[in-house]
Amino acid sequence: MTKKHVPFSAKPTAVKAESPKADAWVQSRKAEPMKRLTIDVPANLHGRIKAQCALRGTKMADEVRALLEQHFPES
Repeated sequence: MTKKHVPFSAKPTAVKAESPKADAWVQSRKAEPMKRLTIDVPANLHGRIKAQCALRGTKMADEVRALLEQHFPES
């Protein structure tokens, strides 16, 4: 019975992604402090919201925030 020899190479080095546009955006934006709002919705409604957001490629939180902004505009 012969043993199989498997050579190991050097560990690959990580490639740092450079994104100056993203870094500039993060540093320049004036983020408003966020608060968490927890609500209970029927499972059937949750499923519909989740499915529509998936089809649109949006996040559920972003969609709900937009609806709340429409319903409760700043004075």
